[in-house]
Amino acid sequence: MRPEFPPYSPPPATGLPLVQIDEDYLVLDKPAGLLSVPGRGSDKADCLASRVQRAFPEALTVHRLDMETSGLIVMARNPEAHRGLSAHFEERRVFKRYLAVVAGNFNTSRGTVDLPLITDWPNRPLQKVDHETGKPSCTHFCVVSSGGASGTSRVELEPVTGRSHQLRVHMMAIAHPILGDKLYAPADWRLAAPRLLLHAERLAFPHPRTGSLCEFHSPAPF
Repeated sequence: MRPEFPPYSPPPATGLPLVQIDEDYLVLDKPAGLLSVPGRGSDKADCLASRVQRAFPEALTVHRLDMETSGLIVMARNPEAHRGLSAHFEERRVFKRYLAVVAGNFNTSRGTVDLPLITDWPNRPLQKVDHETGKPSCTHFCVVSSGGASGTSRVELEPVTGRSHQLRVHMMAIAHPILGDKLYAPADWRLAAPRLLLHAERLAFPHPRTGSLCEFHSPAPF
């Protein structure tokens, strides 16, 4: 069944969550509940990109985070930087690491989820594992803590590919759905947190002009 969503209610605009201002790029710490780019309809015009462009009209979107996901995101400040950063993403020269709180305890400290994903078209925007038509999708995980009385674990997730909802579907597929996930988690775990407990905590990429390594860290707010 195609999911039904409540009306879009973005967090208040209380100032740009700027982490770094460079002549070629901006790094921001997107709050949970805010779209990265405008959605369909005038009611979804408020987003990180539009807020940033009010202060930096030249800012260009390079990549996105899910609305429910918080954390680090980079925008370009000129066409040359946009081409360079976009190429870094396409050629997998960008390091991204997320922190998530997931259901259940692990009996291993690290591993890899290698499951092909495709849009569940009748139920879009849901994604699903499909071994026949899915696109290759790979996520490395490292367990930070597990085995507590809460029955949850904290894990670091490193996506090799960048499919839509990849981390959420991969964790669900190995029976460790992310807490607060309204799309994929069973009801008990969906209601176990007031938001999706997924945060883009580390971002590193070569500078689009100089090639020097740019590294950023944002501690998870949960």
